[in-house]
Amino acid sequence: MSALHTSSLLLALRRLKYGPALAAAFSHGHRLHSTTSPSSWTKVVSEAEKIVGYPTSFMSLRCLLSDELSNIALNVRKLVGTKHPLISTARGFIYDNRNNLQLRGLVVLLISKAAGPSKTADPPMEGDLVSGIYPSQRNLAEITELIHTAFLVHRGIVNIMELTASHGPLKDMQFGNKMAVLSGDFLLANASTGLAQLQNTQVVELVSSAIGDLVQGVYYENSGLDEEKVTEDIPMTKWAKRTFLSHGALLAKCCQGAMQLAKHDTALQEMAFRYGKHMSLAHKLNSDLQPFLEEGFGDSVPFNLNSAPIILHQETSGRDTWINQLKQTKTNGKQPDYAKLRQIIKAGKGVSSSFELCRYHGNQALEALRSFPTSEARSTLENIIYAVHKF
Repeated sequence: MSALHTSSLLLALRRLKYGPALAAAFSHGHRLHSTTSPSSWTKVVSEAEKIVGYPTSFMSLRCLLSDELSNIALNVRKLVGTKHPLISTARGFIYDNRNNLQLRGLVVLLISKAAGPSKTADPPMEGDLVSGIYPSQRNLAEITELIHTAFLVHRGIVNIMELTASHGPLKDMQFGNKMAVLSGDFLLANASTGLAQLQNTQVVELVSSAIGDLVQGVYYENSGLDEEKVTEDIPMTKWAKRTFLSHGALLAKCCQGAMQLAKHDTALQEMAFRYGKHMSLAHKLNSDLQPFLEEGFGDSVPFNLNSAPIILHQETSGRDTWINQLKQTKTNGKQPDYAKLRQIIKAGKGVSSSFELCRYHGNQALEALRSFPTSEARSTLENIIYAVHKF
């Protein structure tokens, strides 16, 4: 890649980061873990990166500094000043207040090192271990991040029919949608190329199925609601299945794939899958709980009406009661008063039940780690769970 393209990309990213239209956005970031201070969470991540050999914040750097993506970044500058979600996604690459953009790749690397080389592989694995991790496993970690990032970018496509003048000029929002589609497709194409280069049909099939799960999960998230129905009537078991598809399948299957690349037996592959699955569900529950925990979370700030605390509140209080409570908080006929709604949810059992469920999935992840030998990598994987499920 030419120096001109590299400098152009970095200049575009700096403008995205420091542009006046984004200055206010930086002051409204919310911590992922309300009871784990940013410094302690950063310490967990920093220790993990030392163990795996390099900072995972640079995991996708080869792709991000390609000529094609540098041109995309230069075009994204045109969206500065609008409210297109692609701006927030781009900003996240250089300023992630929640320290979780590269979490999936980091977990794949950690669990690869925790398992180590297989002692029963026949024939033995070829390739030199670097910091206890095979090159193919590092490549899989990069692929995991590329797929996750591609879906983040694709989620930034907005419904043009729902836009108002406050979002920005229509032509800019349409342009933002085109850029979201193209850049997301570019990242997926690079992930697919890297996946083929692993030359392992089992892992290719596994990760491909995870991409299918992601698509299905996103479809479920967007197909169940309409203008008249802002909250779904689904049991918690169905919520868990949908959440696994959209938030857990990629990590779980890539952890399993990392074990396959090192030729570990199916028992250890299953434990790696379980860790990824339960860690992801605990992570999502922690995220869903934040509006009801953070002292700095504004009373009027909207929150997801299909999050775990809401679903569990419905199960305990009844669907009819919940709908009546929702109607009572609507002040202008459409939007509910989120301050009142937050107090209603906190007074019920939804929040406490979400606590318990988060701890359950955290404990299940810790249980899966018992199959791995004691090591620094395993301890760090445990610390990640402690940071997620201890309140």
